[in-house]
Amino acid sequence: MSPNPPATKPIEILFSYAHEDEEWRDRLEKHLSTMKRHNRVVCWHDRNIRAGTTWEKTISTHLDTAHIILLLISPDFLDSEYCNTVEVKHALQRHKKGQACVIPVILRKVDWHDEKFAELQALPRDGKPVTKWSDPDEALFDVAAGIKKVVEELEKAEKLNP
Repeated sequence: MSPNPPATKPIEILFSYAHEDEEWRDRLEKHLSTMKRHNRVVCWHDRNIRAGTTWEKTISTHLDTAHIILLLISPDFLDSEYCNTVEVKHALQRHKKGQACVIPVILRKVDWHDEKFAELQALPRDGKPVTKWSDPDEALFDVAAGIKKVVEELEKAEKLNP
């Protein structure tokens, strides 16, 4: 590993999720550890909000700066008014403008095909929920591999357009 810092800033990944899925968020983030360690990505979620800060403003700031926004889809996520009316709405606006890449990650079985984000390619492959794989770590590996491809594309685009 080179002692010099990378020439570009790391790609910011934001997790949009329901708190009931916190364990799955943590498990997925562990699958991104190699990219984090090599300073290719930095992960952010609302549990990183410091005491004494305005949580809505902080989340809005990260929704504005994230390069990749992961929507961790579950029944609890779809039931969350905040996730859907604030986070998904903001994320899809940035996605349509080409300012961010929004990736639905299907954690648990739920009818999501009529949602606004349903037109986006979901992970893991075939939109099969992580919890329906015989080995959830294999599913999370598949998700991490898909995210890594997006990171590589963003890094390549950054080198072409510094």
